[in-house]
Amino acid sequence: MIALRGYYAIVDVVMQGPAGPGEARAAAARAERLLAARPCALQLRAKGAAAAALRDLALALAPLARAAGVPFCVNDRLDVALAVGADLVHLGQDDLPLADARRVAAGRLAIGISTHDPAQAAAAVAGGADYIGYGPVFATSTKVNPDDVVGVDGLARVVAAVSVPVVAIGGITLDRVAAVARAGAAAAAVISAVDRAPDPTTAARLVAAAFT
Repeated sequence: MIALRGYYAIVDVVMQGPAGPGEARAAAARAERLLAARPCALQLRAKGAAAAALRDLALALAPLARAAGVPFCVNDRLDVALAVGADLVHLGQDDLPLADARRVAAGRLAIGISTHDPAQAAAAVAGGADYIGYGPVFATSTKVNPDDVVGVDGLARVVAAVSVPVVAIGGITLDRVAAVARAGAAAAAVISAVDRAPDPTTAARLVAAAFT
């Protein structure tokens, strides 16, 4: 079982077209600020990016994560994750099905699945997911069409029902992360509350501290 505990860092990139040197440098600078907080994983998320652009960004971030001893994850794209030697891939409900992903990956990386209700969570675990994301625990602004809010109680019920680490996702702020930790989540994925903080590294450390 993969060891995930604490702050699950995400570099969320909004881009159109190829990943030029400027985009890669900006993503790398953000990654370095998050890695300074010693997260349990660093995920690259770039919704809508072409495979080549995502690959270029991943190649800029993967060595930083490796040097910090932090598992590197690519969101959505198994092909890119394998091409850059990522440690993890995180797939959504509309991405490559888990059974196909496991067959293609052939054990070369761990696979996480985003889930949004107890049935999806149970199916992901039964299908061999190494961990699941569950939420949104709270209302979120980082999704165009967010799923229904599951709440802290819903998170706790899923944590109690599954046998793999659960990463809480969706609308988690610094004020809310303690409740997420008390619900039994292994980690919390926090984007906006860290990115918008005056000191993202300090904010990220506060997320991690809630799980110690």
